[in-house]
Amino acid sequence: MTPIQMTPLERRAALSLASIFATRMLGLFMILPVFALYAEELPDVTPLLIGVAIGIYGFTQALLQIPFGMLSDRLGRKPVIAGGLLIFAIGSAVAALSTTIEGIILGRALQGAGAIAAAVMALVADLTQEEHRTKAMAIIGATIGFSFLAAMVAGPIVNSWVGVPGIFWLTAALAVLGILVLFTAVPHPDHLSFHRDTEVEPSRFHEVLGDSQLLRLDLGIFTLHMILTASFVVLPLVLRDSGFAPVSHWKLYLPVMVLAMVAMVPFIIIAEKKRRMKQILVGAIALLVVAELLLIPLHGSLMATALLMWLFFTAFNLLEASLPSLVAKTAPGQNKGTAMGVYSSSQFIGAFIGGLAGGWLYGQAGAGAVFAFCAVVLSVWLVAAITMREPRYLATTLINVGQVGGIKARQLELDIAKVNGVKEVSINLEEGVAYLKVESEVLDEDELERFSTNPP
Repeated sequence: MTPIQMTPLERRAALSLASIFATRMLGLFMILPVFALYAEELPDVTPLLIGVAIGIYGFTQALLQIPFGMLSDRLGRKPVIAGGLLIFAIGSAVAALSTTIEGIILGRALQGAGAIAAAVMALVADLTQEEHRTKAMAIIGATIGFSFLAAMVAGPIVNSWVGVPGIFWLTAALAVLGILVLFTAVPHPDHLSFHRDTEVEPSRFHEVLGDSQLLRLDLGIFTLHMILTASFVVLPLVLRDSGFAPVSHWKLYLPVMVLAMVAMVPFIIIAEKKRRMKQILVGAIALLVVAELLLIPLHGSLMATALLMWLFFTAFNLLEASLPSLVAKTAPGQNKGTAMGVYSSSQFIGAFIGGLAGGWLYGQAGAGAVFAFCAVVLSVWLVAAITMREPRYLATTLINVGQVGGIKARQLELDIAKVNGVKEVSINLEEGVAYLKVESEVLDEDELERFSTNPP
């Protein structure tokens, strides 16, 4: 097929856009391990308001990410991304200058309103050949995962230097840096196109929302980020109350996060190579249930909390990496962008609800109630995961077949379907792109190359 290696322009596009994603993610998550401790000292604060401040970004991001992506089809990718980063920077500045919890809530809401994810993904698609798009998305996905790990460790360190207001100022500076990267390092697309594998198509919502298997995955990411946000309303306080000085919290987060990343790798390999994805998924959810249940009686012990946090993040990272892959495997090729849009919105709504629930429950009944709530909602997800169908181990591949008429397109679909390893074919006439579901291990790439109009 087209060269295995991405072109220099494609690599530059993927890496520069990944860096923009990374700076934004760092800004959003660096406050997670430190904010509850800081917010306790604000006037008229309540646990509920602390939870709202932590999770409110998810509400505005869920509300605006799909509209911003659609707006980028009309106004252009870079103006929308730059506008989103500017809103994010303004929100960070508002939070940095605020001396009340209400002001910080407003700033966090503005941070979420800079919802650039969909527009960035669309720009990636504009700048990459169909055959290389999955690699570009994988680079961005890996960067997001690393940014979360780095944020959990960097948050307490930066907080010890400049405090939470300083973290917000740093976040604003990173957003401005992202705008500079956008206009100096990110290539400019020759033209804008609509890409069904990365963008939301409203006319397909009913298909995605009517798919019970996709809904199980949406429930999964909703629950995962709900329990993450709820847990971090109380975990920094639990660590402090167990006698661990907040200035040293990074000394716990660093080994916990690194060891969790190491521990999850064998399970990722088993899930993909041994085709045990459902079993690994169910096992990881069960591990989260166990960790949350044990935190109820044991969160007063620093040693026990540290061990349970390691179990928590091992399972969390495993699920965070596996769920997008399952969405890609489950959704038909032409519905992938819409399915991922619904999935992402579910993630952000989960973060918002988690902040609300965690703050309210902590105020009413203490940390144990928060962990009990997390265990209950995880148990609901566990039942949904156990009843899901075994996923198809098929990858989504795109090839550019050029502009073909309806009758010729149907014959082309039949011809491509005969290629060894191709399981599904759907040609979109407007895009001139064939969306394929393939079994990568047996795919005859040389034979498939014959149907691509991209030059080798």
